[in-house]
Amino acid sequence: MNTMSIPLPRLPADDLAWRALLDRASAPYRPAGRYAWHFARGKLGLDPVFRHLVEAGLVPAGARVLDLGCGQGLLGSLLQACGPVRYTGIELQARDAERARVALGASSGAAIVCGDVRTQDFPASDTVVLLDVLHYLPAAAQEAVLARACAALAPGGRLLLRVGDAEARRGYAVSRWVDRVVSGLRRGAPPVQGRPVSAWTERLRALGLQVEARPMSQGTLFANVLLVAQRREGAAA
Repeated sequence: MNTMSIPLPRLPADDLAWRALLDRASAPYRPAGRYAWHFARGKLGLDPVFRHLVEAGLVPAGARVLDLGCGQGLLGSLLQACGPVRYTGIELQARDAERARVALGASSGAAIVCGDVRTQDFPASDTVVLLDVLHYLPAAAQEAVLARACAALAPGGRLLLRVGDAEARRGYAVSRWVDRVVSGLRRGAPPVQGRPVSAWTERLRALGLQVEARPMSQGTLFANVLLVAQRREGAAA
């Protein structure tokens, strides 16, 4: 996979640079409505995972990125603000998928699919992203989606999976409560099942990936962890 050697520009770790990028990434949501823009500003600005993905260079320029449960496509907009990327987002909620289409625009080449990650086909990808998605699925569906996501990775590709650590009782309980409230407000499915980070790590290794766990709840009350999992060059899917 030749795109892995071309990193996105890494931002200096200062607030001014990040705020400039945040402005560029959230501006496309203005045509999608006030809610879409305010949500983009708030989520991108307050959730530490987005800044980390950029500053750590975890998504290469020109990569084929598959964002499962993409919501209104915030990651796609952030990556486009950094540089060229081939982005596909899959989102179950039709309203969020439409906001993503409006913001990312047809001219960008981004593809937004309104569909269920349990049944939708996954294109071959250099980077597959699942941010706070799998715990909304039953255990068997988690296994199936994760296996198909790993199978979609090109050799040398990277899977970015953020999960709540079920062993961190207080932070995990806060995460579950917030998830239930948000699901109720949006009339979506409530969270179903979480796992300890050790269990997620073991499963990814069984699927042939090398895994690194990074704390990813800085500045929040949650117990989130980002699992950075990579398929070795030459390894079969």
